[in-house]
Amino acid sequence: MWILHNVAMHHRSLLTDDDLHLFNEGCHFRLYEKLGAHHLTVDGVDGTYFAVWAPNARQVSVIGDFNNWIPATHCLCPRGQSGVWEGFIPGVAVGTRYKYHLVSHHGNHQVEKADPLAFASEEPPRTASVVCDLDYTWGDGEWLEQRQWANSLDAPIAIYEVHLGSWMRVPEEGHRPLTYRELGPRLAAYVRDLGFTHVEFLPVMEHPFYGSWGYQTTGYFAPTSRYGTPRDFMSLIDCLHQHGIGVILDWVPSHFPTDQHGLGFFDGTHLYEHADPRQGFHPDWKSFIFNYGRNEVRSFLISSAIFWLDVYHADALRVDAVASMLYLDYSRRDGEWIPNEFGGRENLKAIAFLRRLNEEVYRNYPDAQTVAEESTAWPMVSRPTYVGGLGFGMKWDMGWMHDTLAYLRQDPVHRKFHHNQLTFRQLYAFWENFILSLSHDEVVHGKGSLLGKMPGDDWQKFANLRLLLAYMYAQPGKKLLFMGGEFGQWREWNHDESLDWHLLSSPPHAGVQRLVKDLNALYRSEPALRDFDFSPAGFEWIDCNDTEQSVLSFLRKGKSSDEIVLAVFNFTPVPRSGYRLGVPRPGFWREILNGDAREYGGSGLGNLGGVRTHRLPFHGRPYSLSITLPPLAATFFKYSGSA
Repeated sequence: MWILHNVAMHHRSLLTDDDLHLFNEGCHFRLYEKLGAHHLTVDGVDGTYFAVWAPNARQVSVIGDFNNWIPATHCLCPRGQSGVWEGFIPGVAVGTRYKYHLVSHHGNHQVEKADPLAFASEEPPRTASVVCDLDYTWGDGEWLEQRQWANSLDAPIAIYEVHLGSWMRVPEEGHRPLTYRELGPRLAAYVRDLGFTHVEFLPVMEHPFYGSWGYQTTGYFAPTSRYGTPRDFMSLIDCLHQHGIGVILDWVPSHFPTDQHGLGFFDGTHLYEHADPRQGFHPDWKSFIFNYGRNEVRSFLISSAIFWLDVYHADALRVDAVASMLYLDYSRRDGEWIPNEFGGRENLKAIAFLRRLNEEVYRNYPDAQTVAEESTAWPMVSRPTYVGGLGFGMKWDMGWMHDTLAYLRQDPVHRKFHHNQLTFRQLYAFWENFILSLSHDEVVHGKGSLLGKMPGDDWQKFANLRLLLAYMYAQPGKKLLFMGGEFGQWREWNHDESLDWHLLSSPPHAGVQRLVKDLNALYRSEPALRDFDFSPAGFEWIDCNDTEQSVLSFLRKGKSSDEIVLAVFNFTPVPRSGYRLGVPRPGFWREILNGDAREYGGSGLGNLGGVRTHRLPFHGRPYSLSITLPPLAATFFKYSGSA
């Protein structure tokens, strides 16, 4: 038996006393440099240093391939009163599988746990951690130098949301998913061709249940091994960056699964989670909730966030299920939750954690972004902490998504009775820095695809989908579209299957894709569509009250007074000629996009390139246009001067 002794620890430890102090204080935000498994050479001897937090254990040993998984063969030593156990084991090489065997002070509880700070894991369903070297030679220096602009709130941000395992598969090899390295060039070329600025990945962090899409995370420092190694994932991000595409990673600090090898009941006590199920167990997802009031848990989680920005060059983190963190009574009935110290329903510890998280991210990476998926009207989610906000850079606009999809599900003959679902957003549109999201959540669990939600015959379904997409791009706010929506996939998304790429041989589907490409190009090239995504200075209604004809019209304005785009939407299948709209400037208004164009699959009804104003006041403006409104379509006009 080989037991490591305290005497040797100070010579082989990566942890200083300051590290331990900061960790226990909740202020160590690069734990991945100290805890976990680190392959190194000590006094000419190759091996691996292990360190794990288990304050309520009476024995911790490393088990693995090197000792036939026999407990107590290689025991770690406690480091003072810090709760950390550590040790250097000679001969343990990169690629070695391992776990921690813990014996608790509480009874005779013994358990095998994966390393909470492992950099790699076995491919599920196997659950061991893997000693891993994260060295990688990056080629994205040019991207990082200009990322500050590409990620800024003033930049056009159009996000393509992707689930790694089902974007594209290999039918010749049993329909297996693409690997990280296979995905890189294909995804980068596709996204760049369509003009998206960023890719957002559903959680890549290791997760035992594939059907959770990554939202039941066990490996907060390890990309899933289903598609390759950590270096392979780095190469995917590197490839996207070299094509000028930003990378957003979904990140889940709201809950974690109950799998035995995971974080739950780690050392025989509720270490990472609240002990009281009214605070520590999520009734919807049957998962544990982090104890945000525990210092070491805050260090762990914020270290994870910084890790993905630091080691993997991620450009933004989208934080999942923020609402479930903010409210103590989230999805709970009376008697199933514990009020805060003031008797309220707000989770004060989670609020403090989120604020500190955002402060640390922006302090370390001012050119990165954090994005909240927050589904309530919690105030100032995307406002700085110094004015009382949560400190996120942006927030998903779930209200716009719900209202707009509910409206478009209506048969056009009934839409006039639901007109307020379109106009309500402008009452709150600038309260937050919103991302308009048509995400994966809208095409699963029986909700059908975006195309499938649309009413009418096939022609009307495609026309309604094109109308929805154009409406999103015309609205103030950044854009997000889940994969498959860009070409009108018929089927609901299935994480076990590839997207239906064969549909692109059909003109209606290819037409939707062409429209998305043109919308992205317009969004990036027209200042009026992007200069004021988060400011009322860039938006002005023309007519929001034409409920009888289900028509909406508004102006988008750029920083230059001459940058003006008029967007008009006909939400019925009835073409309308001679439709009059008041405009602020005389001259020619060029038609820069027509959702009914034949190349998109439409009928080809339009305005022959543009229209000139009449000196006829209308809608309270000195000039007006008489235009043709194609059926179920958007038309964009750009002011082109008085000549």
